[in-house]
Amino acid sequence: MTALAARWISAVAAFLAVCSEALVTPAAAQLACRTDQKSAAVAELMFGRKIGDRLGVSEAAWTRFVDRELTPRFPDGLTIIDAAGQWLDPVRKRVVREPSKIVAIVIGDPERDQAKIDAVAAAYKKRFRQQAVGVVVRPACVSFL
Repeated sequence: MTALAARWISAVAAFLAVCSEALVTPAAAQLACRTDQKSAAVAELMFGRKIGDRLGVSEAAWTRFVDRELTPRFPDGLTIIDAAGQWLDPVRKRVVREPSKIVAIVIGDPERDQAKIDAVAAAYKKRFRQQAVGVVVRPACVSFL
């Protein structure tokens, strides 16, 4: 092996080592929780309430959706927050602003609960003709004091 080849292999190995550290996802990261906390994850689902250019998901329709789709899948509890969201519509190429709901759910096993989250998002998209439901899952230290 030539000196140039050895330097090239060393450089590639160093680059790959840095890349592999960067590829550790936040969900895979372990947090150091206090003794009175439990290691878990928090899923945040973001639901837009417009259908087309008008408010199409009323409070009553939202409550029915929560009762039929969210509560049965996450009976231990969840938090619903009223929000104002915006996103870039890829079809119309313009920013859409709309009233939204954010649902926060503490989940013990993100891999197991991902199917439930996906089912909730799919049901909302189908029922209310939505392009997407935003989903963020992050590690958390949880306690109820």
